[in-house]
Amino acid sequence: MNYRLIALDVDGTLLDDHHQLSEKTIQTLREVHQAGLRIVLCTGRGPGSAIPVLEELGFEGVLITHNGASTVQSPGPEVLHTIGFPMRELEQLVLYCRENHIHFDVNTSLELFIEKADDEVLGMYERFLITPKRVEDVLVMDGTVKLTMFGTGEQLDRMQQVIGTELILPDTLHSIRSGVEFIDVISLASSKGNALKQLASSWGIKPDEIIAIGNYYNDLDMIRFAGLGIAMDNSPDDVKEAADETTLSNNEDGVHEALLKHVLAPLTAKRNQ
Repeated sequence: MNYRLIALDVDGTLLDDHHQLSEKTIQTLREVHQAGLRIVLCTGRGPGSAIPVLEELGFEGVLITHNGASTVQSPGPEVLHTIGFPMRELEQLVLYCRENHIHFDVNTSLELFIEKADDEVLGMYERFLITPKRVEDVLVMDGTVKLTMFGTGEQLDRMQQVIGTELILPDTLHSIRSGVEFIDVISLASSKGNALKQLASSWGIKPDEIIAIGNYYNDLDMIRFAGLGIAMDNSPDDVKEAADETTLSNNEDGVHEALLKHVLAPLTAKRNQ
């Protein structure tokens, strides 16, 4: 198969557990790019913390951010497509988070806002290269594309139970577990898979010409949409079962191994024929 587009999740996939890119992975992606394939980062991060990863790879181009709620072009960044919602639709959720001391932030296409944060939360933002802006009341904001809740795995397991029982989201929104410590609320129309489908169509790229690699539940529809969907070995079993195959973990250069197998090795063999 002649693949034309590589869609890559960032945290837990492209980056190791220390949020670092390995030199082996960087070199492999550069070789894939030089071979003419498009590299698209597809992440729950916003542009401010995703673009530095793209720049470290040495690339410019399009990124799918906020779990599909915003597609942006770098340099710029220029917002190409976004799906937002009024913050008042999440009033009950915000009130619950305030009352139960669940940290949350609110994102526009390009910026992230918080009402307050302790040192642990600020340390989390620093790890993800984020400088949050402070507002008194997120409920008066406009241009929202995502609300994210952050906490321990146990706290967010409880939040998943609360959403849909004690708290009912509007039928235009949905929640998605984007990491052990994160739950995102975005438009029902927003997902990595939907954004990838729209982007690939605009470039005239068919699903069977796409490889998508991810490691968590927010990657599922992207993995299913692509002609070849690959799960990292550090993925939950549900994600592995949805994928066409599994590669090594994010701490073992799994992205490198997958692209070597499915892109670089076939290209080398073709050239040697």
